[in-house]
Amino acid sequence: MRAVLLAVVAVVAGFVAVQAADEKVPLDKLPKAITDTVKKRFPKAELVSAEKETEGTKVTFEVAIKDGETKIDVDVAEDGTLLGFETNIEIKNLPKVISDAVATKYPQGKMKSAESVTKVKDGKETLEYYEVMVTNDGKDVEVEVLPDGKLKPAEKKDEKKN
Repeated sequence: MRAVLLAVVAVVAGFVAVQAADEKVPLDKLPKAITDTVKKRFPKAELVSAEKETEGTKVTFEVAIKDGETKIDVDVAEDGTLLGFETNIEIKNLPKVISDAVATKYPQGKMKSAESVTKVKDGKETLEYYEVMVTNDGKDVEVEVLPDGKLKPAEKKDEKKN
């Protein structure tokens, strides 16, 4: 019975590992298509680090760059298609509608960090939302706010995989 239980645990652990795996990639080993895409979109940026992310059969790369003083995480499909990017923003530079929405949701909270999340579809960039990390009652909470200042609806766990 114990052997069966261990076998089940091993299979489940293996399945979870196949579901989502991240692996650091040295910049000199990054596929040319990925590097070319990042350099084309952010020509003055310095590549800092990269990770290969595998979820099921889908492979993407997340490349951390520094464009001037701005840190950006760029998501690129395995074929070199730009999928989106997250740009760090200083709290003081958040649009007022965003900081007001966070302050309304967490009046006692302290905003620690923020970034804008831009998605790319068919070559068109769209600001999807802002992520703001807030410390509230001693806990860190991530708040997602749409560009119009409305809180982003919570995704169901099954939907978040897409």
